[in-house]
Amino acid sequence: MSTKHLRDDDRHGQHCHDRWMKSRNRRTEDPAYQDDWYETQCGTCRYFVPLMGVFIDDWGACTNPDSEFDRRVMFEHDGCDAFEQGTWD
Repeated sequence: MSTKHLRDDDRHGQHCHDRWMKSRNRRTEDPAYQDDWYETQCGTCRYFVPLMGVFIDDWGACTNPDSEFDRRVMFEHDGCDAFEQGTWD
């Protein structure tokens, strides 16, 4: 893979990250963010499926049929009321 292609992937990943961050459900920087939500973030939900490539560290698909966010890409630190704890190695 060429260096130019890597830079283009990183740039595309950053643009997606910036766009997607605008549609978060719960924002940790919001003064109304509840302390118990730290324990129920998407990244530890059993229905969170991490994306690959430049997105692997921060983004995943919600696959919870009971969540309003089913079929959507979610930020790992976001969350919803349909959270179920996952068991990850």
